[in-house]
Parts: sequence; structure tokens; C-alpha cells
Amino acid sequence: MSLRDQLLKSGLANQKQAKKAEKEVSKQKYQEAKGSAQADDEVKRLAEQARIEQAERSRELNRQQREQAEAKAIQAQIRQLIDLNKINTTGASISYQFADNNKVKNIYVTPTLQDQLIHGVIAIVRAGESYVLIPKQVSDKISQRDPSHIVLLNTKTQSPIAEEEDPYAAYQVPDDLMW
Repeated sequence: MSLRDQLLKSGLANQKQAKKAEKEVSKQKYQEAKGSAQADDEVKRLAEQARIEQAERSRELNRQQREQAEAKAIQAQIRQLIDLNKINTTGASISYQFADNNKVKNIYVTPTLQDQLIHGVIAIVRAGESYVLIPKQVSDKISQRDPSHIVLLNTKTQSPIAEEEDPYAAYQVPDDLMW
């Protein structure tokens, strides 16, 4: 016999009170079930949110790794271009001075190489801690990948003073003048 039946038999409770108590018990059980269902939904939502955040972090990490790999590949391409196309300066006796990061540096060149440097046919590039000479076409390829490697590439520029207005046009500059 259940407790309800015992209370009804002894007369301590009537039928109306028994139904009310039964209703409260079932209501309480329903609330508990509903609450656990809501808790399950909350857990599922949090798990889904954590999964999405983890996927975003993974994508960001993959993007950074891809960028680093691309940068490494570009540096390797530049090194290869420099190694394959550097101009041999053995027997060079003229010190050609140039500026790199506000410091005056020099490289020894032949008279032909000096003339080519002046006219922009060849360029000076940074190869690690040293400097090498390369043809202009190769320097253009390097500057497309990373312009910071190009130290000196002379280009022809228009003189700000027109030929007819140049006050020093009548004076000849000696060919052997060294600055």
C-alpha cells in the first residue's frame, strides 16, 4: 500500500488533498526533466561554440603557417636568382661607394662594371651580409618578390633644368673625373 492510500484510509487526508499532492509531485518531476533537457541543450550549445572557436583558431594558425612557408619560398627564390646571376668581380680594382641604410659601403668593380652601374645596366643587391652585382632584368624579378634586397639600381631621370636653361652647359666635365 502506498502512503497515499494509508493516509486516505486513516482519515488524515481526503481525496482532494491526495490529488493535489499527486499533481505537485508530477509537476516537480516534469520541471526536473525539463531542466535537465535545458541543461543538455546548454551543454550542446557550449560544445558547438567551443568547436567553432577551435576551428577558427586552426584556420588562423594554418593561414599563418602558409604565409611563413610562402615567405620562406620567396627568400629561397631570391637567393637562387642571386646565386645564378651574380656578376664575377675578380680582378676589380675600383672601389665603388654606395649608401645602404644610411651607411656608406663599397664594392670593388672593373671600369666596365662601374660604367654599367652608373647607367643602370646592373644593380647592387644584398646577399646575406655581402653585396653582389646582378643584371637589371634579374633585379626587376627580385624587386617584385622583395624590394628590400635591392640596394642600388640607377635609373635615368629627367633633369629638372632644361638643356637650354642650364647655366653650366658651356662647361665640359672631364671623362676621368672621380667623385
